Amino acid sequence: MTSRERVLSAIAHREPDRVPVDLGATPSSGISAMAYGRLKAHLGMAGGRTRIYDVVQQLAQPEEAVLNRFGVDVLDVGRAFNDRDADWTDVALPDGQSAQHPAWFRPERQPDGAWSARAPDGVEIARMPAGGAFFDQTCFPWIDGYPEGLKGLDAAMGRVLWAALVHSPWDHAGEPGFWDDLRARALALRRASDRALMIVCGCNLFEWGTFLRRLDNFLMDLADPAAQADVERLLDALMERHLATLEKVCRAVGDVADLLRFGDDLGMDNGPLMAPDTYRRLFKPRHARLCDYVHRHSGMKTFLHSCGSIYRLLPDLVEAGYDVINPVQTACRDMEPERLKREFGRAITFWGGGCDTRRVLNRGTPREVRDHVRRRIEILAPGGGFVFNPVHNILPEVPPENIVAMFDAAREFGAMA
Repeated sequence: MTSRERVLSAIAHREPDRVPVDLGATPSSGISAMAYGRLKAHLGMAGGRTRIYDVVQQLAQPEEAVLNRFGVDVLDVGRAFNDRDADWTDVALPDGQSAQHPAWFRPERQPDGAWSARAPDGVEIARMPAGGAFFDQTCFPWIDGYPEGLKGLDAAMGRVLWAALVHSPWDHAGEPGFWDDLRARALALRRASDRALMIVCGCNLFEWGTFLRRLDNFLMDLADPAAQADVERLLDALMERHLATLEKVCRAVGDVADLLRFGDDLGMDNGPLMAPDTYRRLFKPRHARLCDYVHRHSGMKTFLHSCGSIYRLLPDLVEAGYDVINPVQTACRDMEPERLKREFGRAITFWGGGCDTRRVLNRGTPREVRDHVRRRIEILAPGGGFVFNPVHNILPEVPPENIVAMFDAAREFGAMA
């Protein structure tokens, strides 16, 4: 099978020739720049550059040699952008390694060693503490309440780090001819590789409420009858914007990309962030509209990134039309891989869950990592419906030996599934 055939077969719940593998096709299946530099050194890969395409999470864009070494089967369409040396600027990582940021990203060093990112008017929107590994949101534009008529929504969204410091290809979205350029670059990427292609599109709903109002406030809004009208108005305004974006995305790459990645973190360690009835009332119908639009107007599969314990929401997510769920956070309550595979293995594809990043990948020995990956593949791979990557991004403290052990085990045992 080609890599594209392998991924699509797994999503269709047919066993491919081996378990497909992802590294870096989404900002929730990637690798920290610090971990990436150490991994290349461990592998003896000289040359090339550690380019940080997602500046918020400080994630590296894996180079072709690394993708080939680990048998990676899927690519982010965004990697087709920022392809010139002039698109990047040198930066020193907290551990002293050399890397590069996109040239447009110019955070300011603070007296305490922190890095601060600001909006054009000087308001700080994100900060990474000294020695930190990612930027935290510092500006919540509507923390004090909803403005009358949601006035200034677009400007407020532009002050949120996830929009202001967006990764490729969306850092070029405001440029003339962007949509034609997106299509041309995606087509070139598809011609150059037999890997499956992913377009990361966001279209968050619940999370935009938390980005604007802050998590605690928006959760109270969901439970407060007096706030329901504002919540509904916000969600409807977001849907208007998201559907307009999806129309352009589907027109540009709907026949080129294989998957479209949505995002909306709905879970915490012990269960969903809201009652299932609240999800069904406010978010499920809107999620269903987004999935339906993509399915009717493109050939792309729908992929939802949602962290945490979402077991109680999975029947609704399946009914809403998602084809793929990620990152499969198996350390959370009710998210045991055996249970998930038994109850939902024919209904949705698990993209992740291949290696626990909370206790095993970062703290285990290479042998423990290998055995753990073998067991996860034995559980999740039969019958298809599984794409291998660890539970979320590979963080800076992960030993390179464990990264190699994980992907080598995925290749070894995936071929036996």
